[in-house]
Amino acid sequence: MDNSHLNPDEVARYARHIVLAEIGGAGQQRLKAARVLVIGAGGLGSPVLSYLAAAGVGLLGVIDDDHVSLSNLQRQILHDTDTVGMAKTESAARALNRLNPHIRVVTHEMRLSADNAIDILTGYDMVVDGSDSFETRYLLADSCEALKIPLVTAAVGRFDGSITVLTPYETGADGKPCPRYRDLFPEAPPPGLVPSCAEAGVIGALTGVVGTLEAMEVIKLITGAGEPLIGRLLLYDGLAASFRTVRYGRRG
Repeated sequence: MDNSHLNPDEVARYARHIVLAEIGGAGQQRLKAARVLVIGAGGLGSPVLSYLAAAGVGLLGVIDDDHVSLSNLQRQILHDTDTVGMAKTESAARALNRLNPHIRVVTHEMRLSADNAIDILTGYDMVVDGSDSFETRYLLADSCEALKIPLVTAAVGRFDGSITVLTPYETGADGKPCPRYRDLFPEAPPPGLVPSCAEAGVIGALTGVVGTLEAMEVIKLITGAGEPLIGRLLLYDGLAASFRTVRYGRRG
C-alpha cells in the first residue's frame, strides 16, 4: 500500500504547495512519506515542528526530557499557559495533532545520549537540531554522519542566529567530500565560555526566524527544491535585520 497517497482533504490542505512547480503533488507525497526527528521542543523546535506539521511531514519525532515552565512561553510557541508543568513532548504532540490530524507524532521523553542516539536516529531519515547544548550538537553530528542522515543544525543567542546543513557522507559538485560539523567548529568551547540563553537572554522572535529557516531547509531537502545550506553557514543579525552567508569546506 502506498502510504504517500493524498486524500481529498490533504489535497485541499496542501493546495498552496501543490501549485508550486518546485513542489507539486510529487513533492507533497515525499513530505507525507518523510520521517523527521526534531531534537528539542523548545525555542527552535517549536517553529520547526509547527511548520513541518503544517507542511504535511508524515512522521514527526520529538525528543525532549524537559517540562514546560512559565519562562519558556516567551519563545516556545508550541506550549501555552495551560501546559505549564507538562512534559514538553506531550504538550508538543497535543499542539501538533490539533494543527494537522493527518500526521503522526512520536514522542521520546528522554535526553539524547551516546547510549541511545544511534537507536533513536535509525528510525528517521532526517534530523533537525533544536538543542542548546554543545555536547548534543557534536553527538548529533557524529551520529548522523555514521548513519548517513542529513542534519539541519542551528544556534541562537541574544539577537543573533546561525544555521547550516550537514551531509558529510556525500560529495559536492566540486568532487570533494561535503564538510563536517567539526570543519566549521573544530571543538566545543570550554564550559562557561558561551553563556546560555538563561544567562545571556534571547529575544523570543529570534527563535521563530531561525527555527523557520530550519524548517525551510528540511522541506527543500525532502522535495529537492532549491539549494540547501550545505557548506554554507547562514548568519542572521536580528538587530541589524541582516543576513550573510559564509562558505566553509572540508578540512584536510
